[in-house]
Amino acid sequence: MVSRSYSNLLELASGEAPSPSFGRMSRRIPRIMTVAGIMSDLDDDGSESVCSDPSSSSAQKDRIIIVANQLPIRVQRKNDGSKGWLFSWDENSLLLQLKDGLGDDELEVIYVGCLKEEIHPNEQDEVSQILLETFKCVPTFVPPDLFTKFYHGFCKQQLWPLFHYMLPLSPDLGGRFNRSLWQAYVSVNKIFADRIMEVINPEDDFVWVHDYHLMVLPTFLRKRFNRVKLGFFLHSPFPSSEIYKTLPIREEILRALLNSDLIGFHTFDYARHFLSCCSRMLGISYESKRGYIGLEYYGRTVSIKILPVGIHMGQLQQVLSLPETEAKVSELVQQFNHQGRTLLLGVDDMDIFKGISLKLLAMEQLLLQHPEKQGNVVLVQIANPARGKGKDVKEVQEETYSTVKRINEAFGRPGYEPVILIDKPLKFYERIAYYVVAECCLVTAVRDGMNLIPYEYIISRQGNEKLDKVLKLDSSTPKKSMLVVSEFIGCSPSLSGAIRVNPWNIDVVADAMDSALVMPEPEKQLRHEKHYRYVSTHDVGYWARSFLQDLERTCKDHVRRRCWGIGFGLSFRVVALDPNFRKLSMEHIVSAYKRTTTRAILLDYDGTLMPQNAIDKKPSAKTIEIIKTLCRDKNNMVFIVSARSRTTLDDWFPTCEKLGIAAEHGYFLRTSQDEEWETCVPPVECCWKEIAEPVMQLYTETTDGSVIEDKETSMVWSYEDADPDFGSCQAKELLDHLESVLANEPVTVRSGQNIVEVKPQGVSKGLVAKRLLSAMQEKGMSPDFVLCIGDDRSDEDMFEVIMSSMSGPSMAPTAEVFACTVGRKPSKAKYYLDDTTEIVRLMQGLASVAEQMLSL
Repeated sequence: MVSRSYSNLLELASGEAPSPSFGRMSRRIPRIMTVAGIMSDLDDDGSESVCSDPSSSSAQKDRIIIVANQLPIRVQRKNDGSKGWLFSWDENSLLLQLKDGLGDDELEVIYVGCLKEEIHPNEQDEVSQILLETFKCVPTFVPPDLFTKFYHGFCKQQLWPLFHYMLPLSPDLGGRFNRSLWQAYVSVNKIFADRIMEVINPEDDFVWVHDYHLMVLPTFLRKRFNRVKLGFFLHSPFPSSEIYKTLPIREEILRALLNSDLIGFHTFDYARHFLSCCSRMLGISYESKRGYIGLEYYGRTVSIKILPVGIHMGQLQQVLSLPETEAKVSELVQQFNHQGRTLLLGVDDMDIFKGISLKLLAMEQLLLQHPEKQGNVVLVQIANPARGKGKDVKEVQEETYSTVKRINEAFGRPGYEPVILIDKPLKFYERIAYYVVAECCLVTAVRDGMNLIPYEYIISRQGNEKLDKVLKLDSSTPKKSMLVVSEFIGCSPSLSGAIRVNPWNIDVVADAMDSALVMPEPEKQLRHEKHYRYVSTHDVGYWARSFLQDLERTCKDHVRRRCWGIGFGLSFRVVALDPNFRKLSMEHIVSAYKRTTTRAILLDYDGTLMPQNAIDKKPSAKTIEIIKTLCRDKNNMVFIVSARSRTTLDDWFPTCEKLGIAAEHGYFLRTSQDEEWETCVPPVECCWKEIAEPVMQLYTETTDGSVIEDKETSMVWSYEDADPDFGSCQAKELLDHLESVLANEPVTVRSGQNIVEVKPQGVSKGLVAKRLLSAMQEKGMSPDFVLCIGDDRSDEDMFEVIMSSMSGPSMAPTAEVFACTVGRKPSKAKYYLDDTTEIVRLMQGLASVAEQMLSL
């Protein structure tokens, strides 16, 4: 068994008992109650589950394990020549800001991640102990060669370009897929999982994994702890399905992410792309209920969270109040404002997606089109060091330097440079000072995950009293700021007062820069006020609390679900179902069949006796022989209950004379071949088809791959072969359209798996089950054995009737009842079988027993 919790490891490291509990998470995030031993009691394989000692875990703090590629720790060698290390918090790390946003008194935070410096194996134990005791950080040590393949190889050369829409069309344009780099990525994710397992208390702790470096980590954690409470947030864009589908390991990553309970994205676009990939590549559709988006994945609900991250207001305001900031602002005012120059500001990493060169070309265009701005407008471009390495970074640097040189030579004069490039690392307060002085901030990345530069700029422009004095502003004067932002960055949707541009269109960006400079002061003030109100209320704390509240909501049912792990490697997933839901065993049902005398057997056809994807839908000779054998016993009532037409079913089962058939969901009913067809509901006119058919035909013509199936009493529009996204969209439209035009007709419009169906009101398979049980009761044949098998929503009506009739007069008091669905999924049935092959095998077993009993 894995170590019970982080506090055990801390006790070993410090030699002290754990500190008493404080600040329960329930103040913001309700406490999740757990039941002692429920994990090991419910799992089929006890070795797969990990339990903590409930008596011990109840004394622990509520806490969350935050996992990311890098710890929020600064590392440096001691200056005295010794071999030791000095550690301190990295105040600029989002992970640390996240902790401050949650509040120390609310939740205990443990960090798992790598350090920025390589630690020799001989020093790793000592470093681990120091970080655990002092910072509650658990360092993950990855061998240097493996880390290079993982980070600089797979993450930065393959995932990062692809997620930013760069296809590897040639070796120079993004990295071609390399299997060895992928294996390194998986190996490092496994190392992270091992470190988490040393500190996790699986029944109580939340785990929050960050960013694309660790996308397969959820699979490793879910495999060890089936009920782990796991959130994942992607800080980069998620590309459209057309881009993502080029990734050779596309399904492995999607399935790994779906092993999370909650997946977070900055924008709706990124979430929509992910959902589209799940639909197109895994056949999983999503539903939106009461404002929450969720995917049903093997009985688990995977929730989708859309919320952009915010900035740390407290930290930023503290830096704005520093004397160093005030002094730097004074220096910049002297450098620019006193010379009558207006400052435009860009702050970007030196990489291919930040669009620095496009911004410089727009500045050049501005000076060409508006000669009066020459000598008056200055663009200060702060270029932070690139996070990756390679040829593309060198090309960006060279192009940036050459463009700056050309612009300055063309438009510069003694004492004036139109573009000032700062390519050395700046301290945070220095950058803030530039924000304070800049009239406009330009963020023109061609693709970026979130980008918090505009948020920092807005708060900096709000300033404080001391800075107002330096800027010679009246404190009562409304503040102003202007933003020119790319449409392709994550923060763009939340900045409705910014001038949004396509960064590839140089003329438009230049016009936007001019508009930002000449805009009337009152409008600048209104835009700033709107932005400041949003940014100040949607800070990093708001983002973190909202994410964790949704994670708790998603995980609240974990403790009462029964879990199975299925699949190998990265195809592993967990099936989570009701504890009473179990597989129907052959021995169990055969034994019940032998003990009983009067039996009712109801069988769906498509998806039950016949696979949904089968091309030839006719029953095999084997299936027909099984049914004929079961029908030969006069104590058996066997029914096929199908959505198909009675003509089709008649043609398919001509030799099954004693077989009962319910066609078109039970509208038509016949107990045997020599009986007349009856209707379960009063006959209705089908005049409504004249209204429905033209509507369906319209959607068929505009939806490639869709067809209409016209039955006697119903009509079905099927889009099984259509594009899944477009088909689903069209189906929703068609459903609304039909409900509208058929509002006064005696019909029901419903959606199913890849279909929209119109059928008479009151018709359901449940009605067939009720009618059959009543008919048997009237004949004095109340069944003591009931078997009902189906695979989709329409069969749930049968299951409901069967289960609710157990305590009624239509069944024998000691009746053996088997409601069985196909596939492990949420259902009103109490049993399941995995597929149609198992169904046929089960029916063959019952037929063999029936034959033996007839021969006695």
